[in-house]
Amino acid sequence: MQTLGSHAAWATAGRPRRRRDRDGYGPLCRARAASTGEELLALPAGFTYTVFGLTGTTMSDGQATPIAHDGMAAFPSPRRGAVRLIRNHEVRTGPGSPTGRVHVPGSDRYDEQGVAGTTTLDVDPRTGRVLEHFVSLNGTTTNCAGGVMYGGRGWLSCEETTAGPRQGWQRKHGYVFEVPLHGPGPGRPAASRPITAMGRFSHEAVAVDPRTGYVYETEDDSGKPNGFYRYRPRNPRDLAGGGVLEMLKITGRPGYDTREGQRMGARLPVEWVRIDDPDPDLENGAATCTQQGLASGGAQFNRLEGCWYGDGGIYFNSTSGGDAKNGDSPGADGYREGYGQVWRYIPGRRRDRDHGGRGPHRWDRDGGTLELVYESPGRKVLDSPDNLTFTPRGGIILCEDDASSADADPHPLAPGLDNVNRLIGLDPGGAPFEFAVNITDDSEFAGACFSPDGSVLFANTLGSTTDLTPPGRTYAIRGPWRRGPL
Repeated sequence: MQTLGSHAAWATAGRPRRRRDRDGYGPLCRARAASTGEELLALPAGFTYTVFGLTGTTMSDGQATPIAHDGMAAFPSPRRGAVRLIRNHEVRTGPGSPTGRVHVPGSDRYDEQGVAGTTTLDVDPRTGRVLEHFVSLNGTTTNCAGGVMYGGRGWLSCEETTAGPRQGWQRKHGYVFEVPLHGPGPGRPAASRPITAMGRFSHEAVAVDPRTGYVYETEDDSGKPNGFYRYRPRNPRDLAGGGVLEMLKITGRPGYDTREGQRMGARLPVEWVRIDDPDPDLENGAATCTQQGLASGGAQFNRLEGCWYGDGGIYFNSTSGGDAKNGDSPGADGYREGYGQVWRYIPGRRRDRDHGGRGPHRWDRDGGTLELVYESPGRKVLDSPDNLTFTPRGGIILCEDDASSADADPHPLAPGLDNVNRLIGLDPGGAPFEFAVNITDDSEFAGACFSPDGSVLFANTLGSTTDLTPPGRTYAIRGPWRRGPL
């Protein structure tokens, strides 16, 4: 983990100047997909890619591949030599709309009007050929990102909404759902059951600390302060069995605002405040999870998105935090959005006295520290980081989601596009560099993850969340990884 360990040192040193001849993997150029011949991405020399899982493609269960390809993770497949992907679909159409929905007739769905969910794909990592793909969760809505379950047993899929019956849905939404790695198959999606104890709020992503089983959760509710949460389950293998939901607070500084005026490398002491009502009756005026946490002194963040465990800590993105502003009008709370921040939470390491040697280690329930690893000074460097992932060699990849409507973001490799999105890497010194550019449309990158053997980077471009065009796509990227920092 040499790369990750250097990020904090680089931040503390105040972003020292780097040598331009050592940026990442070198200059990018437009490249054609080996599978279709289309020019869809720009990549460094020596890297190749295939594209698959296109919106509208008929899957093994007879359903059309849905729209809105978002968060994703890669697992070993039951098929020898294959990789299993579980992929979110952030469908934002209205209740029951047939356009691009995730749907298996007659299946066990949480909400009969639900339009979103997940698909599972078994892929040959050498060729990018899809061996089998099917709906693995349906009956939900706005499934944005998520995270890998404790022990790698599957995927946690998160709803980025708190809509409910008043918006035309049959059930309340804003929950986390489990998608088992094994069990679902063509025509047999997992039964969709919300884990209400993990909170009802506008979820984005989660990351599990493998030492404790604690689940860390990000909130993405635009235009207002958001919280960073953790869920302490009674049993990390049974999240629905109950637990405690908490929000991060900076010790001695109630209501601390992380969105502006921060210094990279500074470490802030942390404690956690309990959310007494994790499943609030919002339809009848109950306080939201965010309001409960902030009332107890919780820290304020702006639009928290990607979240991943690595190097003994939880890394997460604030898409629009920071002092350099993107030009958008202030939100409802008066905050003017920036170009993004990358944070790291380092859990406390003192064991609980009542652990008794059974199950995963129970570390200090309070304590820990929060550190700003990176803050973007402007769009050319990093514009609106969304999903993130760690590389097998200890690097970080950030998926851009250019969220500003005021600041055009063209790129010389993508003529004709006003808002271009990229995959941004962090190099051994902690500095950002371009790794990939979406040159076909203005879709955000999402779902970046590596194959279990570390040889293939999988990533999505979202496509439309309400229509069939532009389509969502999934990519498999191969190349000389060891030549550079990822």
